[in-house]
Amino acid sequence: MPSSKHPVVAIAAAFLMALPCFAIAASALEEANVSARKFTQKTMEEQHIPGLQLAVIKDGQVVLSENYGFANVENQVPVTSKTLFPINSATKSFTGVAMMQLVEAGRVDLDAPVSLYLESLPAAWQSIRVRQLLGHTSGLPDIVDQNGLIGGGNELEAWKVVEGLPMDAPVGDRFAYNQTNYGLLARIIVKQAQMPYERYLAERQFRVANMPTTTFGDSYDLIPGAATIYSRSPRGTLAKNDGDRLSHWFYDIPYSLWAGGGIQTTAEELSRWIIALTDGRMVSEAKLRRMWTPEKLGSGADGAWAMGWPVLQTSPHRQVAGIGGARAAFIVYPDDGLAVIVLTNLAGANPQNFVPRIAEFYKPLQRNIR
Repeated sequence: MPSSKHPVVAIAAAFLMALPCFAIAASALEEANVSARKFTQKTMEEQHIPGLQLAVIKDGQVVLSENYGFANVENQVPVTSKTLFPINSATKSFTGVAMMQLVEAGRVDLDAPVSLYLESLPAAWQSIRVRQLLGHTSGLPDIVDQNGLIGGGNELEAWKVVEGLPMDAPVGDRFAYNQTNYGLLARIIVKQAQMPYERYLAERQFRVANMPTTTFGDSYDLIPGAATIYSRSPRGTLAKNDGDRLSHWFYDIPYSLWAGGGIQTTAEELSRWIIALTDGRMVSEAKLRRMWTPEKLGSGADGAWAMGWPVLQTSPHRQVAGIGGARAAFIVYPDDGLAVIVLTNLAGANPQNFVPRIAEFYKPLQRNIR
């Protein structure tokens, strides 16, 4: 063994002794990456997914970032790291972060009734707690049905109609996914932050995480670099195998509901956001843990959502997610130092169903790979 009287020699020896461990870790990581690539490409082929972005974060670092297929099939435009994909309802996770930031700033109390922040609400809505909006346990009627906005498609009319409907359930009684909740949360953010919802996210989240191209919009907005969205649903013709025909998929996210589904972004920029969130640049560790804790029902049981995040598993290892449009998903595994992001341009691809398979390749890796 080198003498402690020769520090340079001692440091060099220690480095050499550490090399085999590092090599094993690097080899395991590369093996996981190879498996993830093969699985993703196979899944794309099986599900006929036109275009896809994949990113894997391990211990605060992006260890895999891939782009596959076409952002626009008819013009053969390839997916690149800069292609924007709509994440739809996964936007709710950003809204959850925004609310926790306001909680940390002393501007919002999760246990306060929404009537503390918003005026002229229907009497039955006034006792709903802010956390119950975030966790979808409010019992509110939904401003959206299978045809889009209720009341004929006009935003103002839709809000008038939904405010006149009876409650769907007693406040806090059960979980029921609902867009009205996030329309009200957007109003609270606007009032308590004293700025538009999209500006608040741009300043307090996009800028912090270095997300320069992330924006808002739907199929009717002209967004440079955005992927074309497709579906393979039947179109009602008599053509053979019509059910497998690739066609355009149009979706509408009204401005007042952007907080529930309006973001367009990339897997690369989402990776930066998740890293900034988990390393404390967005909210404190205590607020992060609170945000990922399931909202309780009146019975005392856990609801399906936390503060803006679906909770897929609470033990032995936590799993929280952002899931949107049946074509975008990210799942964070806080206790494993792991997150996986998959964005696609195929409605019905449901990447939340196969993201866990990708995560399994990385879970055996030791923490703190560099």
